Amino acid sequence: MILDTLENAHLYYGLGPKFVKAFEYLKRTDLASLTKGRYEIEGKDIFAIVNEYETVDPSGEQMESHKQYIDVQYIVRGAELIGHDLLLDKSPSQAYDEAADYMLFPEKPAFFSRMEQNYFAIFFPTDLHMPNLRIDEPGEVKKVVIKISV
Repeated sequence: MILDTLENAHLYYGLGPKFVKAFEYLKRTDLASLTKGRYEIEGKDIFAIVNEYETVDPSGEQMESHKQYIDVQYIVRGAELIGHDLLLDKSPSQAYDEAADYMLFPEKPAFFSRMEQNYFAIFFPTDLHMPNLRIDEPGEVKKVVIKISV
C-alpha cells in the first residue's frame, strides 16, 4: 500500500506508464464536476470509477482484495478512514469473483489510515483494504478509484 498526496504523484511514476496515465488523469481532469459512473482512460487497462457516498461504521464491513486490477483511490471531497492489512495467509469469507474482481476477508484491519481531500492510496493485489469508513460520524465523500490492470 502507498498513501500520499497528489502533489507527490511524480514520485511513483517509476511504477510504470499506466501509473503515469492514471496520475495525469487525476491532475488534469475536473474531478469535482464528474458525475458518478465509469470513465475509460485506456480501455480495460485503465479506467476510473467516480462514486459519492456516506461513510459507514466498520463493524459491518469486510476487507477486500483484487487480482486483476490495482486500485488508486483518490479523495475528491470529504474524508474517511481506510482499514488495511497484508493478504499473507488469510482465507476469504467470499471466494474470488473473477467477473467482479474481488474477494472478501472477515479479519479486522491491522491498520487504519485517514484519507482526506487530495490524498490517494494505492492498493496492490497483496493489500487487503476496507474503504468508505466513517471517522467519528458519517460524512459525505466523493472518490475516484482508478483501476490499473496488473
